[in-house]
Amino acid sequence: MAPPAYAVAAPPASAGSFPEAMVPPPPGSGGLLDQAPAAAGLPVAKRPAQERPALAGRGAEQALLRRVLDGARSGSGGTGTLFQGAPGIGKTALLDWAHAEARALGFTVLRAVGSEAEAGVAFGALHQLLWPLTSRMRALPEPQRRALAFALGEAAEPVRGGFLVGAAVLALLAGEARMRPVLVLVDDLQWVDSSSAAVFAFLQRRTAEVPLVFVSAGRPEGPTAEGRPGTVVDLTALDGEHARTLLSTRHPHLAVTTAERILQEAAGNPLALVELPVHLHPDQARGVMPLPRRFPLGHRLERLFAPRLDRLSAEAARVLLYAALGGTAAIWVTPALLDGLAPRRADEVLDEIETSGLARLEPDGRLTFRHPLVRGAVVARASGPERRAAHRRLAAALPHDDPRALGHEADATVRPDDALAGRLQEAGRRLALRGGDAEGALLLHRAAALSTAAGARARRLTWAAAMAARGGRLPYAAKLVEELRRAPVPVDSAPLYAYAVVYVDQSHHVDFESSFTLLPQALDALSRSGPGTGPFDDLAEQVYFKLLLATVYTSDARGWTALRAHRHQVSALADLCRRAWSDPARTAHGTGTELRAMAATMSQEQQAGAAWLLLWTAAAVDMADASLWRRFLGQHAYATQGSIAKAGGYQNYLRGHWDQAEVCLREAEAADALGYHCNALLFRHHYAHFLAGRGDEDGLLAVERAIRPLAERVRMKFVTDHLTHLRALAALGHGRDEEAYTALAGLTPPGVLPPGLPWFHLPFFDFVDAALRTGRTAQARAHVAAGEAAHIGDISPHHAFLLAAARALAAADEEADALYEAAYAVPGADQWVFELARLRLAHGTWLRDRRRPRAPEVLQQALETFRALGAVPWAERAERELRSADGRAGGPDALTAQELRIARLAADGLTNKEIGARLSLSPRTVGGHLAKVFPKLGIASRAALARALERGAA
Repeated sequence: MAPPAYAVAAPPASAGSFPEAMVPPPPGSGGLLDQAPAAAGLPVAKRPAQERPALAGRGAEQALLRRVLDGARSGSGGTGTLFQGAPGIGKTALLDWAHAEARALGFTVLRAVGSEAEAGVAFGALHQLLWPLTSRMRALPEPQRRALAFALGEAAEPVRGGFLVGAAVLALLAGEARMRPVLVLVDDLQWVDSSSAAVFAFLQRRTAEVPLVFVSAGRPEGPTAEGRPGTVVDLTALDGEHARTLLSTRHPHLAVTTAERILQEAAGNPLALVELPVHLHPDQARGVMPLPRRFPLGHRLERLFAPRLDRLSAEAARVLLYAALGGTAAIWVTPALLDGLAPRRADEVLDEIETSGLARLEPDGRLTFRHPLVRGAVVARASGPERRAAHRRLAAALPHDDPRALGHEADATVRPDDALAGRLQEAGRRLALRGGDAEGALLLHRAAALSTAAGARARRLTWAAAMAARGGRLPYAAKLVEELRRAPVPVDSAPLYAYAVVYVDQSHHVDFESSFTLLPQALDALSRSGPGTGPFDDLAEQVYFKLLLATVYTSDARGWTALRAHRHQVSALADLCRRAWSDPARTAHGTGTELRAMAATMSQEQQAGAAWLLLWTAAAVDMADASLWRRFLGQHAYATQGSIAKAGGYQNYLRGHWDQAEVCLREAEAADALGYHCNALLFRHHYAHFLAGRGDEDGLLAVERAIRPLAERVRMKFVTDHLTHLRALAALGHGRDEEAYTALAGLTPPGVLPPGLPWFHLPFFDFVDAALRTGRTAQARAHVAAGEAAHIGDISPHHAFLLAAARALAAADEEADALYEAAYAVPGADQWVFELARLRLAHGTWLRDRRRPRAPEVLQQALETFRALGAVPWAERAERELRSADGRAGGPDALTAQELRIARLAADGLTNKEIGARLSLSPRTVGGHLAKVFPKLGIASRAALARALERGAA
């Protein structure tokens, strides 16, 4: 359905010509599909894309955009980019430029823009983005089609939690991308509704899979981190030269003295450079009259537009206010917004608005603002009664129970209204069922404020807090919880209140004490009252999981007692998760087999509801690999995606994907920005694993200083014990074996598999290695015997491999070789990359000591793996063992004359570039020669060159 003529809307797309742009903005629009001209049946522009005029001072940003667009066209996958900056700094100009560039290159371009007026409308921005593609939803698989249709308000049947929305959007865009690459542009990301922002974040994590380029723009102070794009670009003010160029281009007739004053006042802000001269009298611009003592930049930039707003007629001002407050809903309520004006008068009003330069009428009938700041200025200048009257008009123009109508009614209401509160509550419940927990929370919060009875107010506020927490808006949830704590909570809301408080305490405040005081009581109450209702009908399961999290992190006995007492109150999966973590050496046997069987029999919707339990059970036994979390990739909410990211970070360490280590730090920064401070701590804790494996003790110490004090303060043994283990691992890599043994024995004494160490299997192999290196053979064998007696190999494939590896290390000579081979033969042994390399190092050393011919081969395999991982101290040890192995002593004689010259220069400290200049070679050729030199000398790094060459000379 096309919008009617003269429709009024806040911009769902390009905000129009931006001051920094040096060409008119691209035609088309925000939420409307912009295809390549040829694809749309239009003439193709003759000018090549690379000749598009540059934006003043934004050459680097335009080059970045060209690279990502070219990458998507070449089939190398997409990428995400976020432009951040203050109002007026040029973000929209870059999006407009990318829009035009992409169209010229044959892209499908989809646009959306965040709006303060629609921040509480679940999936509102997503609807803008996908509006051109909705007819293609029929091609989606049925579950995805139903989920997306319901999320977009086009189907009445709810789909639990909206869990498939992310997958459905990705499938829809992937279908479009099979025909042509896709560019997604999202402006004013700080005002995008939470549900859409979560889907956009999900899409940006998957851009590598399809030729999809995601470019967004927002203010630094907004919640833009949720998108977690691949590249964040901070836009700063234009420098003097570029500011002068922009000003002279847009206002060529300014007097020199006037231009200098404008440059000084604007301080490099493109919007100010273009707008300030507009407010001058012509004689001031020519330098005839004195300039004003103060320009409006001392206040908000919206004041730049105040004089033009003051000159508007009452009807024109009212239409702009409707558009500013109404958002995209204004498209469908044109008669009301034009206030019953006759068509001729409506035309005059719209002409007046266009003439003012504050907004313009698009060919499709939409009225779009000149700049997002115009919208803010319109709202700021309206009085309270004027805004309330506009809200009433907007509410009357929408369906009675439309969440947007209810929001306008609430904004227009100054007294308590129980009837409206009840309607807001029901609308919030429906939003939560669509996956819009955060937006539903806004409606429940409004409902609470309009309630006359204290009990009803507290119930609604409790629902709002729980929904905000689950919707990923933790700082907001924390404010609601603080508000709740100031008044009694009804008994029937106590379990949900406990859930909300604990969610905030655990994830936001990193505090677990309330988990042990509130959650057992909540489970007791739920055992008497039965399941919850609506979006929280599985409240007992969620409360149980929160208690399990706190207990695993702290090893608090109160938690284990309560979890055992209530295990019959929850699902078999929840109890399996408890068994996997509580005392795994004695309770987790068969976990891997049971987990696979449960996951195989669950429907897609059941898996969605049980996502966290499945992930956490798998994480307990190191089975949370891609085959499992791929099931949950359609769950776009940050809470689930954050859990997947944590599991992924740790699995990258275990599986040898150490090139992904830095992802943990990016995820930590994003989690902190969203208020998930516990997640941020855990991401940094996962990053510490990579540092320990690589022997980077300075880096490890820095991370430990950042996270250990907080972890100790909240008794988070899960982290503090891990840090002790990782310090021991780093010491082991550097050959400080006694230090390593002492630390490991403090965690897991010889022959003891402690119940308070749920991840006891991780230091198991390290303990045996350290014990043997320090001559404690009896202690090593006692530990292996304890593992065998506990049948830990029956817990999971990783447990089985670690037990087999430790058994080989501690074996008597006559059994050792066969046991090493048995460890290699454990199913899936090759997936534990670092530990397998360490096993080969130990085996190769054993073979070398006995002059077995296989020693060099096994040691070489270990060396190559350590090099690939960047595990420098382990690689250096493997080098030493390899050099002393029979027949493998490398030396200068093994090098060609050219390789020897290059090696000597590199040993003297010259860079590849400097060596190339001296020998008339390219740096790349020098690097190729050095790549051959290292294995010939049996070394892994440049630092070892000098020693290797000295040994040869001796």
